[in-house]
Amino acid sequence: MTALLGTDAAAALLRAAHQGGRSIAPLRERLAATDVDAAYAIQESNTRQWLAEGRRLVGRKIGLTSLAVQAQLGVDQPDFGMLFADMAVGDGEPVALGRLIQPKVEAEIALVIGRDLTHERHTYADLIRATEYALPAIEIVDSRIENWNIKFVDTVADNASSGLFVLGGRPLQLGDFDIANCAMEMKRDDEVVSRGNGRACLGSPLNAAVWLADVMVRCGRPLQAGDIVLTGALGPMVAVKPGERYDVSIEGLGQVSALFA
Repeated sequence: MTALLGTDAAAALLRAAHQGGRSIAPLRERLAATDVDAAYAIQESNTRQWLAEGRRLVGRKIGLTSLAVQAQLGVDQPDFGMLFADMAVGDGEPVALGRLIQPKVEAEIALVIGRDLTHERHTYADLIRATEYALPAIEIVDSRIENWNIKFVDTVADNASSGLFVLGGRPLQLGDFDIANCAMEMKRDDEVVSRGNGRACLGSPLNAAVWLADVMVRCGRPLQAGDIVLTGALGPMVAVKPGERYDVSIEGLGQVSALFA
């Protein structure tokens, strides 16, 4: 009988897959422990390793903000992953698909935090006061797990299926647009491929941000001034092919684009 993987061994498998640009079989049947804490322990092991190697932590992403996706994975909560500086791509800058394995795109609202969030329990007022500005964003999600055959433990361990992210360049204050009711439209070339609005993200992206702020304090990595928060998808994600261009428009907030070389 094959020995089950511990935290560091599982983390090393994912790290090698990330570095080698290849996918691996699902982790969930090979782990010694498969609860939520075990999954985040694997993620944290890689976070510590990457920080030791010199990667710069610049924020967090929130995933599983759709109730339908939560039901699909058998959970009742979102998840989070780490954003590093080398994951950022400029607005409209060509993205080399060789950096990714099986990418998909989704439209999001990014919040840039202007002050530390260290309370045990945060409120809307705390997040509004702490948010320096908002930006339209495209998250380029990816998975090191073959064929996106994931359950909760697989995606959490795999840094919440993070890939790259693109931020728009026109910052706005939260009071300058309706974060909960803003409509989103994503086009692939000239074809609309995803629609949604702020309420698709846990009823409001602020709900997701409050959840994240609380969780990060409990995890010992509280959100700090300057952190970027990708708050979660505003509509369905779309698989990417070479040569495609994606343009996202969020009502009142602006546009952002991703071009895949």
